[in-house]
Amino acid sequence: MRTSHVRAADVEERWMLFDASQHTLGRMAAKIATALIGKDRPTYTPSEHGATHVVVINSALAVMTSSKNSAKEYQYYTGYPNGRRTLTADDMRGRRPNDIITLAVRRMLPKNKLGKVMLSNLKVYPGDEHPHTAQQPTLIETL
Repeated sequence: MRTSHVRAADVEERWMLFDASQHTLGRMAAKIATALIGKDRPTYTPSEHGATHVVVINSALAVMTSSKNSAKEYQYYTGYPNGRRTLTADDMRGRRPNDIITLAVRRMLPKNKLGKVMLSNLKVYPGDEHPHTAQQPTLIETL
């Protein structure tokens, strides 16, 4: 039996569309990360890019379970002494709604150069409209 190694140029690109108002944040992020890595394809190769582009719409309406809107905190550091800042999920949704989904997916991807390339194929938009209609992304309705 021979092991086959599939190159990134041999894998056809695909476009997926997720509506954040229809899915729970964590489950959707896990599905997106799996697709970006390429583990949902039979041609998965760990050292190659998965050739998947993901478009997420309605990020401002992302669904979180229980009381995570007020309890979940996002932290960042300004660079100054005593510069640690925290935002709740509600505050984050008001200021930067795209970052809620981007951070959830980024933390599920590999922590290397290939993970950064995979994350660049994630496109997140706060509203219904997106400029990727020419690529004809397939809408993912159920997880």
